[in-house]
Amino acid sequence: EGTAEELKHQILGSHVRLRFADRYELDVAARVLPEATRDDEELTLRVPGDGGVRSLRALLARLDEHSVEVEDLSVHTPDLDDVFLALTGPAKKEVIAR
Repeated sequence: EGTAEELKHQILGSHVRLRFADRYELDVAARVLPEATRDDEELTLRVPGDGGVRSLRALLARLDEHSVEVEDLSVHTPDLDDVFLALTGPAKKEVIAR
């Protein structure tokens, strides 16, 4: 129970998605950010975090210390659908035989 914002903060899932221009930048970034989950096809890292200004500055500073250039970044915070799924579990799909 709680407000929408309180419920969003109760579940995990906030992260920053970093995209890199090439595999080399991704490899270096993955070593600098071992807590991140990588996607080699998309050349991205998913880094757990709240996406606040301070944490973004710290994240980019860590990469800058190793001369890693980020091509793009986006912040994902849970929405009410994420909250619903976290609280109720994934919806079951019914299969209708024809």
